[in-house]
Amino acid sequence: MANTLLMPKATAVWLVDNTALSFDQIAQFCRLHPLEVSAIADGESAQGIKGMDPVMTGQLSREEIARGEADPNYKLKLSEPKVRVPESKRKGPRYTPLSKRQDRPNAILWLVRNHPELKDAQISRLVGTTKSTIEQIRNRTHWNAANLVPMDPVTLGLCSQIDLDIEVQRASRGQQPAEPTGDTLLPASMTESLHVPEGDEPEEKELDANAVFAKLSSLKSNRTDDDE
Repeated sequence: MANTLLMPKATAVWLVDNTALSFDQIAQFCRLHPLEVSAIADGESAQGIKGMDPVMTGQLSREEIARGEADPNYKLKLSEPKVRVPESKRKGPRYTPLSKRQDRPNAILWLVRNHPELKDAQISRLVGTTKSTIEQIRNRTHWNAANLVPMDPVTLGLCSQIDLDIEVQRASRGQQPAEPTGDTLLPASMTESLHVPEGDEPEEKELDANAVFAKLSSLKSNRTDDDE
């Protein structure tokens, strides 16, 4: 199992508040965009998210933080876990912590409004919900529909920006191209069935060979009579 950082946004909150690391260093370590780290520092993002100490969780050492603070170009390295836990294949919706479940309907509403191309199964994977709940929020029949406020699931920590981007890309690939508008060529099957209305026949007509020979014979006969 690949060594990955737990709760990257909460970790970024802690690093912003407790270290002198640059925004770029924190963004690189937490796999976030530097602008998102800047928004965390300004209080515009991750509001209500409690910072998580990566030193306490054994994912980052004090020495590693000190190296990063001494050199702005230094890239922090994730500590090797002391215990390897076998990776289990997750089936069903994503598990959502109890503390965040109250925000899940708001995240669903945000996804429904901002990414209507997403299917229910994709929304379920992102925020860990059921299709019936998604349908209720779509139809405004949810028991708390009047109080729901659309909120970005990434900001809420329910899913990562990478996961959201992947699902949006998948949904976009599945969309059908728009029907062409404007003048287009008619199919051959339609043009072949078209006929010219009476009175609009083309000037050129097919010559009748018998009529031509008869006309020539008549002219020749008249010319012979004149000679005599």
